[in-house]
Amino acid sequence: MAISIEDIKKLRAMTGAGLADVKKALTEAEGDFDKAKELLRERGLAIAAKRSDRETSNGCVLVKNVNGFAAMIALKCETDFVANGADFVKLTSDILDAAIAAKCHTLDEVKALKLGEGDVQAAVTQRSGITGEKMELDGYEVLEGENIQVYDHMGKHTLCTMVQLNQNNEDAGHKVAMQVAAMKPIALDEASVPQAVKDEEYKVAVQKTKEEQVEKAVEVALKKAGLNPNHFDSEDHIESNQGKGWITAEDVAKFREIKETVSAEKAANLNENMIQNIAKGRVGKFLKENCLVCQEFQFGDGDKQSVADYLKKQDKELKIVAYKRFTLAAE
Repeated sequence: MAISIEDIKKLRAMTGAGLADVKKALTEAEGDFDKAKELLRERGLAIAAKRSDRETSNGCVLVKNVNGFAAMIALKCETDFVANGADFVKLTSDILDAAIAAKCHTLDEVKALKLGEGDVQAAVTQRSGITGEKMELDGYEVLEGENIQVYDHMGKHTLCTMVQLNQNNEDAGHKVAMQVAAMKPIALDEASVPQAVKDEEYKVAVQKTKEEQVEKAVEVALKKAGLNPNHFDSEDHIESNQGKGWITAEDVAKFREIKETVSAEKAANLNENMIQNIAKGRVGKFLKENCLVCQEFQFGDGDKQSVADYLKKQDKELKIVAYKRFTLAAE
């Protein structure tokens, strides 16, 4: 049967599907709108299942605060072409609005919300069928209460943050939200860092320090033997330098003997107290660089100060209650 352009436009407005897909569904359904919508839904499911193993490295991240309930969410897809599309951004915005209106606290709650003629997950699946790309929701975060500032980094919808202070200070809250975006802290303060993370950092720091002490001892021994340590810093360089005539086969043999002997001797006689002290210093540096209140504040007047010190200058009682951050970028 002939399908009118009015019917195609009507179904397209109802489903958001492409003109060609709508026309095909209406033709197969012989003009039955309900049947055509079901066909479009089934095709969306099929496409989503077919592309389930694809990577969703692009997407749209949005954040909003409404009357003390702030939330952010990411709708992820495969390409930036789809991610930048007006329909895709609108769907993300509609989902976020629904989540905030319902005061959802988990992603599962968001997916089950009613949106259009179905739920949120169905709407995402339908959009996946329309674009032919895998899509998934991710990164749902919530903050509740007063004094919350939200930040969409450069308005690009790829990195968003939320910060809550214990007092009303919009300018400070905004700057700290930018700090969170720029410096990607792993925790609010040292006490908030899981002990497992601290233990792993200490373990890595101890191993790195031991390796450096051994390397320094080998370097000193090589110099005493009249060999340039830079000529032996990797197997590729050794081969290349020997080919250029900068070192001889005898030099290489001497290097290997020194490295083996000195490495074993130094490793067996390391000063454990010194190793532990250096490792503790490295962990302290890690915490200073990765805990929000300890980080160097990036948006002050030029003076070096921590985020905590900056807040104290605004008001001695001003503190960060909580923060959230989500980005699509690999970091």
